[in-house]
Amino acid sequence: MAVILIIDDNETIREGLAHLVKKLGHEAVIATSGAAGIAAFKAKRADFVITDLKMEGGTGVDVLRGITAIDGDVPIMIITGFGTVETAVEAMKLGAFDFVTKPIQPEVVRLKVERALELCAVRRGRRKSDAITEVLHSDAEARFPELVGSGEKMAIVRRTVEKVAASDTTVFINGESGTGKELVARAIHRLSKRANGPFIKVNCGALTETLLESELFGHEKGAFTGAIKQKLGRFELADKGTLFLDEVGDIPPAMQVKLLRALQEQEFERVGGEHPIKVNVRVLSATNKDLEAETASGRFRQDLYFRLHVLPVKLPPLRERREDIPHLCSHFIAKLGPKTNPRVRAVGDAALGRIMAYHWPGNVRELENAIEQSLVFAESDEITPNALPQFLQGGAEDDALSVPRELSLPEILDDLERQLILKAYTKAGRVKTETARLLGIKTSALYYKLEKYAIE
Repeated sequence: MAVILIIDDNETIREGLAHLVKKLGHEAVIATSGAAGIAAFKAKRADFVITDLKMEGGTGVDVLRGITAIDGDVPIMIITGFGTVETAVEAMKLGAFDFVTKPIQPEVVRLKVERALELCAVRRGRRKSDAITEVLHSDAEARFPELVGSGEKMAIVRRTVEKVAASDTTVFINGESGTGKELVARAIHRLSKRANGPFIKVNCGALTETLLESELFGHEKGAFTGAIKQKLGRFELADKGTLFLDEVGDIPPAMQVKLLRALQEQEFERVGGEHPIKVNVRVLSATNKDLEAETASGRFRQDLYFRLHVLPVKLPPLRERREDIPHLCSHFIAKLGPKTNPRVRAVGDAALGRIMAYHWPGNVRELENAIEQSLVFAESDEITPNALPQFLQGGAEDDALSVPRELSLPEILDDLERQLILKAYTKAGRVKTETARLLGIKTSALYYKLEKYAIE
C-alpha cells in the first residue's frame, strides 16, 4: 500500500480523488492548499503527489518546487482546468511527472497512480511485487526505452504493445510516416518470448516484385540471371524469431498470394527451388496506408488483410499528442547532443512555444531532424528560436502558428487545429479531398472538423 498526497481546494475533486485512491488499495492524505500540502508531506512522506494548479496559499508550481526540494524522487502530477502552454512547459522543466487538465476520468487516475508508483519505486531503488513490476514506467525508459512520451495516447500504445508481445500472434502496426512503427515492432520483439531470436526487417515498398520474392523466400543457385549462389530469404533468417514487414501495403498482388501461403502454412519454396521449407516465424507488419480502404478498392487481398490484421496497434500522429513534445525534445537532446553540441541542455521556452505550435506532418522523425539541426546552430546552453530550422522561425508560407497564451491548454490545441485546417484548406484551393490528404486525415473527419470550427 502506497501513500498518495492529494492537494486541492475544491472539496468535491479532493474527496473524489481520495475515494478513487482508496479503491485502488492505497492510503490517501489530503490537504486544502499548497502550503498545507507541503506541510503534510513533511509530516508523512508520500509516494505520489497530485496537486491542483490554482489554489490560495501556494500554487501547484509552488508545491512542485517545495516537495522536490524535500524529496526529488517522488512523482508530482499537476491537475488544472486552466492550463496554458507556458505553465505546462514550466511544470515539465521543473520535473513534474505529468500535467493533466480536468475533468479526469477514473481510468486515467488509475493509470497515473500505477505508473507514478512504479517510477517512484525505481527512483528509490526498491523492488515491488511482481504485479507492480510489470506496470509501465511513466517515462517509458525502463520497459519501453523506444517509446518516449507520458501522455495518455502513448500510454495506450505501451499497454497494447505489452499485451500483444505476450502473444505469438500476427501484429499489424498502422500509423503515419515518422510515427515510429519500426520502434514499436522492435519493442514487441524485445518483450516477446522470441527476444533471444533474430529480428529481421524487410522494406516491402523499396523492392520490385522479383527482388521482393527473392528477399522474402531466397533463391537457389541458377534460379535466374545473376543468381550465382544460393541465398537464404528473410523468412529463413527469421526462423525462431520475428519478421517485420514494413510498408506491407505496397506488396504487389502476385506476391500477396505467395505471402498469404507462407503465413498460413509457415512454409515456402525458394525461387527456383522444389522442396518446401518449414519455418517458425512470428510476423509483424506495418504501413502508413489505410489498408482497409486498399482492401475495399481491391488493391489488397482481403484474406491477406485478415491474416495480418489479427492484433492491431495504432500509432497516433505527433499533432495528436502535443503534450509529449517537451519529453521528445529532451530525449533527442540527450541522444544527439553529446556528438552534435554537448553544451546544449534544453530547449528554451520561446523555441519550445514554436515547436509546440507546429503541425509536424513528418511526425517524430521530423521533430528529431529539427532538434538535430537546432543543436548544430545553437550558440548557448539552450536552443533559442534563432537556432531552429527556417520553417519554425516564421516569415514564410509555413510559419509556426500563433499561440494564444491567455487560453486554457485544450482551447489552445483547438485553436491550433483550426489554424492548421484553414492553412491546408487555403493551400488546397478549398478542395476538401485534397485538404484531407494534406492533413493526413479521412475526408469524413475533415467534414466534421469544418463544421466544428465553423469553417465555410
